[in-house]
Amino acid sequence: MPDHSPRADAPTREQRVSRTFVALADSLVDEFDIAEFLDLLTTGAVDLLSVTAAGVILRAPGGGLEVLSSTSRQADLLEQFAVQVDDGPCIDCVRTGVAVTCADLGTDGWRWPRYTAGAQECGFRCAHAIPMRLRGETIGVLSLLGTEPGALDDERLELGQALADVTTIAILQHRAIELGDQLSTQLRTALDSRVVIEQAKGILAQRGALSMDESFAALRGYARSHSQRLAAVAGAVVAGTADLDAILIPGPRGSTPQA
Repeated sequence: MPDHSPRADAPTREQRVSRTFVALADSLVDEFDIAEFLDLLTTGAVDLLSVTAAGVILRAPGGGLEVLSSTSRQADLLEQFAVQVDDGPCIDCVRTGVAVTCADLGTDGWRWPRYTAGAQECGFRCAHAIPMRLRGETIGVLSLLGTEPGALDDERLELGQALADVTTIAILQHRAIELGDQLSTQLRTALDSRVVIEQAKGILAQRGALSMDESFAALRGYARSHSQRLAAVAGAVVAGTADLDAILIPGPRGSTPQA
């Protein structure tokens, strides 16, 4: 019979938790890159909280909401839709500053009819929203999505809140250091980077006959393995100066690089 026991050299969950928080802390030591930081947060959340996808919605300086990170195209589509129709657990969470969970959108999603319809279209069956909050200020929400119904136990909720808290403190600290103006610039840069990343994903998807998620996995894996910024690699792809074959080579098609 096949052996499904963990490999002896596989990191334990405690080790993965430690590595995620260390990576988040390390990203604050040098020049702060909000896009990279949020990518670490969302990929770490998927790994540690056993969810299918994660995303981050932040308040822009003008008060509107912007989707700044997501781990899959379907998650991104749903989060963008939630912001557009102003509906969903993530929207309630950012308004109230309180975690909102829905273990089964099929039975409890009546609270958010438009969001639930969109979630089902995107293949998600449960949704959980954790506030990015410091004292009375809520700056955004960490959204966790699953393709099967399921609740988050207290341990995972607490860990998810800890991840959101670290991110909140990092963003607010940097806002204070830069007197607030720099955050606006960084949010705009993150949005601009996101557009370039989406364009690069499309180019790689066409070149390698991949899905958008597979092309993003290849792009991110190449950036990490070469210690380059995701946005920089994406910009080279869009500019036509990147070696597309080198980016598409790592790992079997459809594999996701490990953090």
